[in-house]
Amino acid sequence: MIHKTILENGEIIETPFTKEEIAEVKAAEKRLEKEKAENEAKQAARQAILDRIGLTADEAKLLLG
Repeated sequence: MIHKTILENGEIIETPFTKEEIAEVKAAEKRLEKEKAENEAKQAARQAILDRIGLTADEAKLLLG
């Protein structure tokens, strides 16, 4: 079970997440996975273009300023 820790007046109180909080965490994890996959796809597309025109990433940065 997933727990959250709350500090109050130096006292540690551990309570289980509610179903809604668990759903929020899972949704956030899915969003992060989706964003990571999208970023990896964009990077792969950029690299494919650079490979096609024969430039390195550093050279492209110099050209595009």
